[in-house]
Amino acid sequence: MQKKASSSTLGPEGLDIAQSFFKPIQGASPQSPTSQITKITVVGVGNVGMAIAQTILTQGIADEIALVDVNVDKLRGEMLDLQHAAAFLPRTKISASVDYSNTTGSDLVIVTAGARQITGESRLNLLQRNLALFSKVIPPLAAKSPDTIFLIVSNPVDVLTYVAWKLSGFPSNRVMGSGTNLDSSRFRFLIADHLDLNAQDVQAYIVGEHGDSSVALWSSISVGGVPILSFLERQQIAYEKQTLEKIHKKVVESAYEVISLKGYTSWAIGYSVASLARTILRDQRSIHPVSVLAKGFHGIDGGEPFLSLPAQLGRNGVLGVTNVNLTEEEATQLRVSARTILKVQAQLGI
Repeated sequence: MQKKASSSTLGPEGLDIAQSFFKPIQGASPQSPTSQITKITVVGVGNVGMAIAQTILTQGIADEIALVDVNVDKLRGEMLDLQHAAAFLPRTKISASVDYSNTTGSDLVIVTAGARQITGESRLNLLQRNLALFSKVIPPLAAKSPDTIFLIVSNPVDVLTYVAWKLSGFPSNRVMGSGTNLDSSRFRFLIADHLDLNAQDVQAYIVGEHGDSSVALWSSISVGGVPILSFLERQQIAYEKQTLEKIHKKVVESAYEVISLKGYTSWAIGYSVASLARTILRDQRSIHPVSVLAKGFHGIDGGEPFLSLPAQLGRNGVLGVTNVNLTEEEATQLRVSARTILKVQAQLGI
């Protein structure tokens, strides 16, 4: 179901209308072979994959978007639905295929495909099924785009980012997971909502596992450049640790709440991943909490866990991890989170 490079052959008997419609100016040189076209592949056209593709499309982040899935009819339907909105959107070539050749030359590959948990199924069995799926998906994607950057969104994202790293053979800076980027956005929203201000004025991170063992970095939260905890202490404003933990607990439960209400999450993760794509492809060097190889940071020495840390992202993927100061309690919680992930990774046998 490979899409044709152009629809200009819709004329009589396959006439290439574009050749007749446009006449080049005198003395024009041929198109430069060095012109840079930005291409993103989205693997999986479920609710999450399409929310990501749609957000990337509306924000004009890529020149080409390639969609990949095993469901031929849904794949073609989603492609056509997006193409029919062309008059309202930035010009972007949209293609779709079950064939990985469609992904060739991608600058960024976003993987949202994953097996869903069956009622009564153990987490380990689910992970094994996802490992089998990734074994079929990651190697051909890496072969078609050997210089690409992998951004894993499928859950459990930390463990599957590790799997993608192992299966791709890529250097660690070119494989990352969406991690706690969305968790941190939810965190910032809740703090901003409490203070009645714009969430963009709040700097706050959730790190560690994208899950129950995540860590809220209360010590580094600032609003308009003012550190929150030190401000409260200077003003002698009493606060209880339980209150802070309630906010973190609400962050962890946010996804479950959305899923219980509408059946799935999509829009927030769409914006979150589009933000990561923009930062990477436009070399913005912004800091995002994403799942990276955490070995060697904050006393995490054993194994090769992938978990979220505030990282600077750019055209070469993960450019570095921020030297954020953690309290001893936060560092201890982060190491516990790393051990939680390592236990799961050890069961995969890769």
